[in-house]
Amino acid sequence: MCGIVGYIGPKKASEVILEALRKVEYRGYDSAGIAVSNSKIEIMKDAGKIAEIEKRNDFSSLQGTVGIGHTRWATHGEVNKQNAHPHTDCTGTICLVHNGIIENFAELRERLGKLGHKFKSETDTELVAHLLEENLKTAKGDFKKAFFDMLKDVEGSYSFVIFRQGERKIYGARKSCPLVIGIGKGEMFFASDMPAVLDRTREFVFLGEAEAAILSDGGYDVYDAAGKKTSRPSKHVDWTPQMAQKEGYPHFMLKEIFEQQATIRQSSAVDVNWAVNELKRAKNISIIACGTSYYAALVFKHLLASECGIRADAVIGSEFRSGVFDKGTCAIAISQSGETADTLSAVRFAKGKGARIIGITNVFGSSLTREADATVYIGAGPEIAVVATKSFTSQLVVLYKIALTLAGKKKELLQLHDLSGVAEAVLSKSGDVEKLVGELAKKKDFFFIGRGVYFPIALEGALKLKEIAYLHAEAYAAGELKHGPLSMLEDGVPIIAIGNFDENMVKLVTNVKECKARKARVLAVSDHLGLLAEADWKFAMPAVPGLFAPIIYILPLQLLAYYMAVKLGKDPDKPRNLAKSVTVE
Repeated sequence: MCGIVGYIGPKKASEVILEALRKVEYRGYDSAGIAVSNSKIEIMKDAGKIAEIEKRNDFSSLQGTVGIGHTRWATHGEVNKQNAHPHTDCTGTICLVHNGIIENFAELRERLGKLGHKFKSETDTELVAHLLEENLKTAKGDFKKAFFDMLKDVEGSYSFVIFRQGERKIYGARKSCPLVIGIGKGEMFFASDMPAVLDRTREFVFLGEAEAAILSDGGYDVYDAAGKKTSRPSKHVDWTPQMAQKEGYPHFMLKEIFEQQATIRQSSAVDVNWAVNELKRAKNISIIACGTSYYAALVFKHLLASECGIRADAVIGSEFRSGVFDKGTCAIAISQSGETADTLSAVRFAKGKGARIIGITNVFGSSLTREADATVYIGAGPEIAVVATKSFTSQLVVLYKIALTLAGKKKELLQLHDLSGVAEAVLSKSGDVEKLVGELAKKKDFFFIGRGVYFPIALEGALKLKEIAYLHAEAYAAGELKHGPLSMLEDGVPIIAIGNFDENMVKLVTNVKECKARKARVLAVSDHLGLLAEADWKFAMPAVPGLFAPIIYILPLQLLAYYMAVKLGKDPDKPRNLAKSVTVE
């Protein structure tokens, strides 16, 4: 989740790196820093946002054409200047930044401490600088050897970017965390994410799992974990810097919500045949995901049952350590970033048991794509806001397409493509949602309810409100209210009831009446006149084929969360304590 940048070239490194770090602020962070190689290594870092740090310091005063930068999301050690990256060894000649978790942190700290190393921070990252310093002694000054020896000693997940004073080289390595190489005109980059340097290059090298690379003025070399040189050609990426700009919207989140009228169409054109062929051979199916992606997994589980007559399990990545695995098992892993640590860990566990892996992701060259036997890209384009909006609906569209293709339902596949028009109709009524928040913003507790396939949509709607408005929101399968949650209802508590005219509607209306009997107030998101008539607030949905309603019904809930956050003075793009790519378990 941390942002990493490395630069070597003819330009002032500090300015290039600062610009790049600003482009990966969406990943979430609590401190930042830059280091450059001049007559000595110079470092400027502090806690806080980049703009805040820049007010207290002048990053551009750092001279030199080789450097590294970092935005940190705290794991080891509190948020302060000492724990911010970059970090150095005792000599101050080895400098690095790191994303991930060093699992043998305690062992390394004890060992290095006994050897006389003095630590300036509480981080696991700093230990790697000291380990390199120690390895350099036994490597007789050969930094490349010391670097690869360090990779053998470190356990856990990482992407490292490292340089040594006096060398015009930058060393990088990755394991379970993203790291890409950017190839510019006479300059080279390391980055945790392509948007960091998309304005400077569209040629990228995607490092494989446990691979390393060394950048120089002349280009790059890629190595396997043992230090043996390997081939890794570059690939051209079509994303443009403009795709990651707000285009006049006040926030990226709102821009990305409105982009769904286009991304739904784009995602419906994605090729899913490879994934479908894998599923046709499967005897058992497990769907693995976390957070928003897990709610997409629940919808997919429902689709496989209702449209294909196939039973599947949907499992949260961090809880995935059991199940039936053999050569007939297929695990479908869903991750927007393709770097979600819990999902990747579950994927590796399943692979170790012999399962075939289908990856569903938004990011080309991500870790999931390298683990998977088949990959489907959802085609949502860059999603800058921390919370998922367009990537969720794109996941749903792709999962619908897989299920409908598997079931051979050609008519429904055509309807799927036409949903973009319905999405446009809903989004055109965003002002109606904005009007609702005046009264709702005074509330502190919210209950989202739905039946059947609308329950995952209720879960996602509640999550959005929690993520960016910091309000207490819970979601329930509507029939579960009478099994406990009704005791929490009191005068004025908002109930958000979600559902269209289907076989569950009569019972959903009954559940709403139960809530109103406890003096709760109801917001209905529906096309059903009976449910809308029961509501205190309402958002009338356009007609949409019932099968596809979940894709469309999430849109007003996204808008509701957005406008609530703005009304309460929160930044919907950068919610506190959260990050875009969750790369630690």
